Amino acid sequence: MRYTIVGRNIEVTPGLKKAVEEKIGKLDRYFTPDTEVNVTMSVQRERQSIEVTIPIKGTIIRAEESSSDMYVSIDLVEEIIERQILKYKRKLVDRKQSAPAFSEAFRNEETPIPEDEIKIVKTKKFAVKPMDPEEACLQMELLGHSFYVFLNAESDQVCVVYKRKGGTYGLIEPEF
Repeated sequence: MRYTIVGRNIEVTPGLKKAVEEKIGKLDRYFTPDTEVNVTMSVQRERQSIEVTIPIKGTIIRAEESSSDMYVSIDLVEEIIERQILKYKRKLVDRKQSAPAFSEAFRNEETPIPEDEIKIVKTKKFAVKPMDPEEACLQMELLGHSFYVFLNAESDQVCVVYKRKGGTYGLIEPEF
């Protein structure tokens, strides 16, 4: 795997770089050798955060974790990434993807697949109302939800606003 490690408000020391490469390197059995791993480490006040993004064949494996110690954050994010990989692998197997397509994204190796299957328990249909992202954020807050789907009056596209850690908001604008 190829690593791109960036630090924000923190110097990426050789020790931190080695810790990331060792921890995330344990997962290389799931990936092809040319897989790109993007790591961003940041420090804000007392919190030391790490974000790991691994783009693979049409999807992105991403995890973010914070703690008071960067090495603890690295350990925690590695566990999250591994769970996501196993979920993604199970999803591919369940959808009966062809073996060549599967092996392009992951190395073909037997791994235990967790039994926590994704189950959709409710489906909801509703009309999307044209509004700007700020109004969508207000609607989301009024409903007490963590996200809100709406028709963006500015771009005429279906978009999603969501609440981020730290009380800020995000906007998802799909590209077709």
